[in-house]
Amino acid sequence: MQIKETVNEGLKRAYQLTIKAGDIASKIEAEVKKIAPQVKMPGFRPGKVPANLIKKMHGEQLHAQTVNDVIRDSVDQLMKDKELRPAMQPKIELGEGYEEGKDAEIKVELEVLPTIEAPSTDGLKLERLVVPVADEAVDEAVQGIAGQNKSYKDAAKSKKAADGDQLIIDFVGKLDGEEFEGGKAEDAPLVIGSGQFIPGFEEQLVGVKIGDTKTIKVTFPEDYPAENLKGKEAEFDITVKQVKVETETKVDDEFAKNLGLDSLDKLKELMRGQLEQQTSGLTRTQMKRQLLDQLAAGHSFEVPEGMVNAEFEQIWAQLQQEASREENPQDALKEIQNERDEYRAIAERRVRLGLLLSEIGQANGIEVSAQEMSMLIQQAAQQYRPEDREKFVEYVQREPMAAAQLRAPLYEDKVVDFLFDKAEITEREVTQEELEAAIEADEAAEAEAAKKPAKKKAPAKKAAAKKAPAKKADEKKPAAKKAPAKKKAAAKKADDKPAEKKAPAKKAAAKKPAVKKAPAKKAAAKK
Repeated sequence: MQIKETVNEGLKRAYQLTIKAGDIASKIEAEVKKIAPQVKMPGFRPGKVPANLIKKMHGEQLHAQTVNDVIRDSVDQLMKDKELRPAMQPKIELGEGYEEGKDAEIKVELEVLPTIEAPSTDGLKLERLVVPVADEAVDEAVQGIAGQNKSYKDAAKSKKAADGDQLIIDFVGKLDGEEFEGGKAEDAPLVIGSGQFIPGFEEQLVGVKIGDTKTIKVTFPEDYPAENLKGKEAEFDITVKQVKVETETKVDDEFAKNLGLDSLDKLKELMRGQLEQQTSGLTRTQMKRQLLDQLAAGHSFEVPEGMVNAEFEQIWAQLQQEASREENPQDALKEIQNERDEYRAIAERRVRLGLLLSEIGQANGIEVSAQEMSMLIQQAAQQYRPEDREKFVEYVQREPMAAAQLRAPLYEDKVVDFLFDKAEITEREVTQEELEAAIEADEAAEAEAAKKPAKKKAPAKKAAAKKAPAKKADEKKPAAKKAPAKKKAAAKKADDKPAEKKAPAKKAAAKKPAVKKAPAKKAAAKK
């Protein structure tokens, strides 16, 4: 293989690889010998089919596969010989006009990772904002659980059903006078106003009494999962068997036991733990931002443009999605468009921070174990249809870039935890509102910091080649706060997913349960 470097500018590299026609032909001959024992042809004993006939039968397929293998092996050899650390998947092209019997010209374009001096982990000072969980908050959480587990008792026979009442009904659904599959149920519970049934169903039952029969007309939503019911008008013959009214749920030991717990104290203990977990997540977010700000302030180096573009596209897609949900989408889209450069600066900052964290992790021997990686793959595979999960696992195992993207968040968390252990941390008690305000202030500060150049450090000696780093710094914001279309929205980050289009497709949306379901089999109109 001949290698010719055509571009060497900053982090950008380009090469032209030349594979001699004779080398390709030799590999094809070797492949023919390999498959010959398995080839069967009338008139020949197994394993005795002449090579020229095998080529005639399978030549085109053998040639295409061999060229693909040669390209892959040549690019791998290029990376090894030139000690290249690609930032992203290289762009590889087979020269135009290539055909069998000619030399193969391969163009390879890529960006390499910058050489970074491992940042010092000494002198880090962080403040941990701690939110004590008040007894009142625990009691409120318990009451919330009680509100989700309402109890009902039989109403008087003359009682007319109103919003909040529970009905026990039988129903039969019909399309054009004919019953349809899944449109019939007996003793189905329905709470008026709960939104369990399709629009228009519950509202027409306001005012009914025990023993009433009623026929109602509804229209199935256009996005209803059953194809034969989408947008169709239907009639439901309904018999009201019971009308029940809500009773006050007594929060005591018996209530806790109905939830599978030993006592009310155990329930409160569980709720306190959940509240502490929620606030500890916010605390970690705020501490992590402090840490990243300290790292970013002291380091400035060129970052791969492709990585910045990918990060910016994620930020921009999320901004546009959030803007589309605003009261005035056009105004929101215009606002973010005016600050496009600012969001790109944020993307660059995040890529730089990701590379810094990776360098720290590598310098200190931080790794994601094979067992942890296996768990990550299995968890990610659950996003796909059961029949596609095995394909996804194979894809991640085959594609190093996909595996790197999957491991990046866990790797980054490990590095952050390592730096927390090294830092000098002081604690301060605050309220939930003060903690959330601090996070919001950090989000605005991120945008300001992204505009300013970081303090440059003295050039370091060239470091030895290292493994590819985690993709980027995770600067997630708490979900409890709705971000406007400006600074706060940019602080969010899309979930890491395989970038390659080769991954199996997710299950079609139409096959997932809709938010509101129309009558289905047995409890047809329920969720």
